[in-house]
Amino acid sequence: MIGYTTIGVRDMERAKKFYCDLFADKGAKVVIDAGRIAFIGTKRGEPMLAVCEPYDKGDPTPGNGVMLAFPVEEKPQADAMYARALELGATCDGPPGQRVPDRFYGAYVHDPDGNKLCFYLFG
Repeated sequence: MIGYTTIGVRDMERAKKFYCDLFADKGAKVVIDAGRIAFIGTKRGEPMLAVCEPYDKGDPTPGNGVMLAFPVEEKPQADAMYARALELGATCDGPPGQRVPDRFYGAYVHDPDGNKLCFYLFG
């Protein structure tokens, strides 16, 4: 249902590297690079993440309560994505762990621009 989602960034090169490296094991690459906006994914027609410098040239500001959630298939994958994000310059916003007994496992970080990310699975 989602074609792509966009987050604002201050440094396009840093953002492209962060997300391409973070999702390298899924084959992520810059699919479209249009200068102030770049679409990261595996190919056109699949869901993508767009990083962009705001059109109004103002500071990008993460929304309060806004978060991008990326599903994983097993808990060790959430742990690995969390660790990789930290290695790439993200900051912790909640280490990997069971959030709802037997229902939800998640790990939370803020990317270098402050956007909140979650790596999760139900179960």
